[in-house]
Amino acid sequence: MILQGKRIVVIGGTSGIGLSAAEAFVRAGASVVVTGRHPQKVSAAAARLGPSACALASDACTEGSAEQAIEACMHTFSGFDGLYHVAGGSGRRHGDGPLHELSLEGWQRTFDINLTALMLSNRAAVRAFRQQGHGGSILNMGSVLGFSPSPRYFSTHAYAAAKASAVGFTRAIAAHYAADGIRVNLIAPALVETPMSVRAQEDAAIMDFIRTKQPLEGGRIGIPSDLDGAAVFFLSDASRYATGQVLRVDGGWELSEGQYHD
Repeated sequence: MILQGKRIVVIGGTSGIGLSAAEAFVRAGASVVVTGRHPQKVSAAAARLGPSACALASDACTEGSAEQAIEACMHTFSGFDGLYHVAGGSGRRHGDGPLHELSLEGWQRTFDINLTALMLSNRAAVRAFRQQGHGGSILNMGSVLGFSPSPRYFSTHAYAAAKASAVGFTRAIAAHYAADGIRVNLIAPALVETPMSVRAQEDAAIMDFIRTKQPLEGGRIGIPSDLDGAAVFFLSDASRYATGQVLRVDGGWELSEGQYHD
């Protein structure tokens, strides 16, 4: 199994993309610690993942939460080899949107949940890897909206800025810590069926647009498991010579114009 013996922490691993990846990691032989904000989801994830995993309730935006998860991984599974940061989300309800409507609260909250939280977990992972005296792998969650905007249906400009910043941050720390054997990469999905994307899923016009914007497999919204293969690859030794990479797993989003039917 490609992840046999690996000890991995998934920040935001109790639902959606993170939980699907955690299940894939366990199937591939890893031991996993997952974190999430909602106690009920944490309990459900622990039961679903079984004895090769443990789950913690924590807020990724809180300093010290990633350290707690990494310490739990080291204590429970006797080491720490990889971090997958999935936690993030829309800031729309806080005031994110087109720039002329964007509130300062929306900007700050969107950056907190999509960039500050990522910085905190990556910092904790780098410190742990350096303290252990060996390398490890960090995989971050981006979005195609960080570099491939869609102005009619997806104009959340703080979110786009935060996800673009995640790319720059990932590549900068990948360069800085490569000599330490620490690899840092990023996956950038398009629209995926998660709790965050319910607004889009329930809008017939957006889903009609997605059929041409994400044309693979007949034109469909992504599902969490579409990202599992890439996540397993980047957390495994199969990617041992890859760092600073941005992988689009987007169903063809960036290559396609997308058609509107007014």
